[in-house]
Amino acid sequence: MAGAYNMQQRFNPSAPDRGSFPLDHEGECKKFKQLFMTCLAENKGRHNPCRVQAKEYLECRMDKELMTREPLNKLGFSDLENKEQQKST
Repeated sequence: MAGAYNMQQRFNPSAPDRGSFPLDHEGECKKFKQLFMTCLAENKGRHNPCRVQAKEYLECRMDKELMTREPLNKLGFSDLENKEQQKST
């Protein structure tokens, strides 16, 4: 009887929680991920010196639609965004 009950249950997929995103199975952002991981290793796990690499990795993921596009200031990179804008003027 338990087997019949399990057959009647349906799996209803739901959207991932905010902050969840698909894996990069095609390796489209592998270069950026590797640069970030190398930076972390060189800086003994301190992420602050690697913020540029982190930003570039997240930008790649957004460009390749591996995560929802978010403004950089919402991701904590407003200071780096402002520096880029100053360089382009």
